[in-house]
Amino acid sequence: MDRRSFLVGTSGLAVSQLLIGCAGKNQIQLNVQLLKNSIPGQVVNQFRKNIKSEAQLKFSPIDQIKNLFQQLQTWHQVKAENQQGLTRFLRMLPGQKTPKADLVTLGDYWLKAAIEQKIIQPIETEQIKQWSGLSEKWQQLVQRDNQGNLNPQGKVWGAPYRWGNTVIVYNRDKFKEFDWQPKDWEDLWRSELRSRISLLNQPREVIGLVLKKLGKSYNTENLDQIPTLETELQALNQQVKFYDSTTYLEPLITGDTWLAVGWSSDIIPILNRYPKLAMVIPQSGTAIWADLWVSPAGVEKKALASEWINFCWQPNIAKQIAILTKTNSPIAINISADELQETLNNLLLQNQKTLEKSEFLLPLSSATTKQYESLFIKMKNLG
Repeated sequence: MDRRSFLVGTSGLAVSQLLIGCAGKNQIQLNVQLLKNSIPGQVVNQFRKNIKSEAQLKFSPIDQIKNLFQQLQTWHQVKAENQQGLTRFLRMLPGQKTPKADLVTLGDYWLKAAIEQKIIQPIETEQIKQWSGLSEKWQQLVQRDNQGNLNPQGKVWGAPYRWGNTVIVYNRDKFKEFDWQPKDWEDLWRSELRSRISLLNQPREVIGLVLKKLGKSYNTENLDQIPTLETELQALNQQVKFYDSTTYLEPLITGDTWLAVGWSSDIIPILNRYPKLAMVIPQSGTAIWADLWVSPAGVEKKALASEWINFCWQPNIAKQIAILTKTNSPIAINISADELQETLNNLLLQNQKTLEKSEFLLPLSSATTKQYESLFIKMKNLG
């Protein structure tokens, strides 16, 4: 899953990088590459004031998680070629100008691939006091074996610091003539929406929402054991005007489509700007995405990196991250309605109910993954 950056504003790290502290030859440094605007600038400033040691903090915002994943791959490639004695060619490699970070943002969906490719290393939770404050659901998400599969005895490969959902967003004006408004996945099949929907160009998301409509799991292994699945997919395809994972909101704003399925991180920041748009979290549950801190393979594990993760998990800081970046927190926090903009109430005040009904997109076997992909291609080719 590749979620785009969002929330360009004063609360985020919108500059090319934020550098705090004066560089000294022996000064402690923390280099973090993060998804753009996923951490408010004032949170970084508070961390700087909070730490006891003199340190240089460098936070570099990157536009997309896909680019962060590719950066992890580049660092690993440089190390591998260096070990093969090809140092004289390294200056020619793309990305070599970017020094390896101590921590990087990665989406939970990318975690399996990162572990399999050995481009990240486990995180030592013994150094992080707030780890015990995470619920078992969140701890289990990042405990993996060396192939990236869930394992309660596995090592910890990431530290979640915010999360969101796959949601429905629609144009209120287009539904004024009807006696209903979208509330759940089953509404996508209504005759009024034929050729008026945009869906994400993602097999797991689209087939997953159909499975959820049928009372199944997003992570269903044997799709051929669900006899009505292809019929449902064919019917849904008749409702879809186009599939896209980046520009799906533009035709909704212009009125070319009436409804879209997308990620809350894309949608919530534009709701105040376009009041005709309304967002709903499907009542039967939906997919959950999470942004994690991961440690690139081969970097020295610094106490300051553990301090940063621990800082993000402190309830008062976790609350700031949730409110200012318009997301949810993996830490149990209390947020009242008067602390939120009206458009955020639906998202943040119902997070526990949503969490209970919703699911992470968990790793599937390669055979099952191919089954999702081939079925998705077949769906889109149905005229």
